[in-house]
Amino acid sequence: MRTLRLLLASALLVTTLAPVSVHAQSGPFAYFGLEPDIITNYLGSNARKLGYVRVTVELMLESPDYLEAAEHHSPLLRASIIEIIGRQPEDKVKSLTGREDIRRTCLDELKRLMKKETGNPMVKDVIFTKYLYQG
Repeated sequence: MRTLRLLLASALLVTTLAPVSVHAQSGPFAYFGLEPDIITNYLGSNARKLGYVRVTVELMLESPDYLEAAEHHSPLLRASIIEIIGRQPEDKVKSLTGREDIRRTCLDELKRLMKKETGNPMVKDVIFTKYLYQG
């Protein structure tokens, strides 16, 4: 009898939770990798010193339908990321909080550019899967 109650309770719990997890998903996303890696210079500690950074960037798109548009606009997206990284000071490039600030700046700028070009921001997130610097 106790086993039957536990079985019924677990079945009720599974039945109750299943629709919640399905509704919690906000939709299918797509990922678009900017190839090749972005390699650019950044400002060093003084005017004579430059460092370089190599970043692998993946874009999380709001829908798989946006893959073609992301590929079409990839030169614009790459140039924007290169420009943002290139004007960063050394301490920002080398710190974890600075890296996060750079990532957020890239996200905001890419959303703005895609909104301007296509009428839809399309980019849900920017992910740095590799982030190497020297300088």
